[in-house]
Amino acid sequence: MPSASEPPSAPNEAPKERGCRSPGLRGVQTTTLFRAVNPELFIKPNKPVMAFGLITITLCVAYIGYLHTTQENKKDLYEAIDSEGTRSMRRKTSKWD
Repeated sequence: MPSASEPPSAPNEAPKERGCRSPGLRGVQTTTLFRAVNPELFIKPNKPVMAFGLITITLCVAYIGYLHTTQENKKDLYEAIDSEGTRSMRRKTSKWD
């Protein structure tokens, strides 16, 4: 019978494989060049940096969309000069309208 200080051994535990150091590519023996070219395979994910990058990319796409929308609105306008010499902005109209 085991003593009280020793934890009981669990019969359900699977034996560890001898050749496997750690799961994934971290345990594979690779060259320094491969690790330098592909760091995302060996570095643990950093959630604050990922959140910052996601927010930054989202804001950039939103800004580009905003610029596209304002440019579309300006495209239909042109500056017209009256017979009196006053300048005014007018919308382009079709001759068919």
